[in-house]
Amino acid sequence: MLESYDDILTVDEACEALKIGKNALYDLLNTGTLKAMRNGRVWRIPKTAVQEYVVKAAGIRTP
Repeated sequence: MLESYDDILTVDEACEALKIGKNALYDLLNTGTLKAMRNGRVWRIPKTAVQEYVVKAAGIRTP
């Protein structure tokens, strides 16, 4: 799913991967729905957090 991305995504890369706009992504980040770290004003989103968010949002059960 996210093989072409580095382990840490920028906001632009996360938007592209999730096919959502920046406002929607910032809402996910600010509410903690999508786990990420912030260095000053810059968000860094782990690829694993994006994958976990997609699985949870889609309601996919993992064994």
